[in-house]
Amino acid sequence: MDYIVHTPCGAVQGTAGKHPGTAAYKGIRYALAGRWEAPVQVTHWDGIYEAADYGATAYQSTAFVKSVNPNNFYHNEFRKGIEYTYSEDCLFLNVFTPDTAKAGDNLPVLIYIHGGAFQGGSSQQKQFDEPVWATQGVIGVTIHYRLGPLGFVCLPELKEEAGFTGNYGLYDQLTAIRWVKDNIAAFGGDPENITVMGQSAGAESVQQLCLSPLSKGLFQKAVMSSAGGVFSAKKRYLNPQRAKAFRFLKKHRPKTYNIMSSLPAEYYYPLWQAVMKQAGCTTLAEFRAISPEALYKAFDGVKEAFPDMGAHPCIDGKLSVAPGAEILAAGKHMQIPYMVGSTSEDMIPAVLQELAKMWCDPQQKPGYIWYFDRQLPGDNEGAWHSADLWYWFGTLGNCWRPMTEKDYDLSRQMATYLCNFARTGNPNQTGLPVWIAADKKQKKVLWLGEQDTHMEKPPMKKLRRTMYSAK
Repeated sequence: MDYIVHTPCGAVQGTAGKHPGTAAYKGIRYALAGRWEAPVQVTHWDGIYEAADYGATAYQSTAFVKSVNPNNFYHNEFRKGIEYTYSEDCLFLNVFTPDTAKAGDNLPVLIYIHGGAFQGGSSQQKQFDEPVWATQGVIGVTIHYRLGPLGFVCLPELKEEAGFTGNYGLYDQLTAIRWVKDNIAAFGGDPENITVMGQSAGAESVQQLCLSPLSKGLFQKAVMSSAGGVFSAKKRYLNPQRAKAFRFLKKHRPKTYNIMSSLPAEYYYPLWQAVMKQAGCTTLAEFRAISPEALYKAFDGVKEAFPDMGAHPCIDGKLSVAPGAEILAAGKHMQIPYMVGSTSEDMIPAVLQELAKMWCDPQQKPGYIWYFDRQLPGDNEGAWHSADLWYWFGTLGNCWRPMTEKDYDLSRQMATYLCNFARTGNPNQTGLPVWIAADKKQKKVLWLGEQDTHMEKPPMKKLRRTMYSAK
């Protein structure tokens, strides 16, 4: 088998995938972008594009660290032993298919956006490395996008130059989705059956895309894990429990609150102007010319003085046009099927469950909510933030943990729910416990983890006792 696919851009040479009967096409360039400029989609290349290895990862703080803290939980969980190449030229994606897939098969497509607080992460991490979805007839796509100060700077000079500022990382995501829509048919995919999924900052990204007028027609379903949902303006959502949780969050975790509630680009000007000054730059041209390491050093030097700001999405008037609560209340979001959920030892777990319910309440399409409480073997950390990714991706074999048959069974079940959802917008099938969609009267969610999978109300009293914990 030659693993060559002829796309509208040109021929792509892939390799055999890790899973029997699959193929992998890694490191495909989907766009080019100058620093703090909108990405330009790739539409052509000469010759055969070699797609055997992951492309460069976006610059992030770890790129400039000589040695990683041995106690760094997420490094040890997801990144230990992997060699990364970091670059501003990082707009690459990866496609995983059945090895028999061909143009005209119209297979469903699942695009995953990684998390990392908009400042870290990579599609090359162990939990994302070759998802099992292709074995179930679903084409998987993972992407890189610009992060941190290279992805989310907001400056008045940039707005004057291009008509908007900020959200460069989100524009990368949109461009990746457009590239997939334009090219995935050659891999056997259906450009009219695309699901977008993300976890943590990736879920926040999915939410932003679902609220954006620029996303119209680009995808048909969405999955948000451990984030997503907005602080609704509708009074009927603000019961005493939710109001108390959100008041605490706004006071004690202002950065998290601000990400979820969306603020104008102008709000972040003081931060980035301070970074520019710290870097010794007086003009935009000078700021664009400094090295990534100098940029990160300047960012690190001032960010503690701006605790309620950071490198994350803003209202830029183009991709993001209003606070999410206003868009949701007005029904101007993408009214498509959703899957939304979180973990039992998640960051702010009670708030995340409330946000999931608030997001699904007004949907005209079904919304499926889950609660994951599998206490992962190998330590006493429980179902921590991101723990469910091993299971959704079916990549438990990449993990250091002593996974049991219970874990593999749970992962097969979760991956099947996810692939069914990507296929039809409904996760259910004969032989799986029935997952009932959320509505105003239906308060139960699908429990995945310690017990047999079943529908039950989330344990809100327990979650509120640990709601402000995080790894």
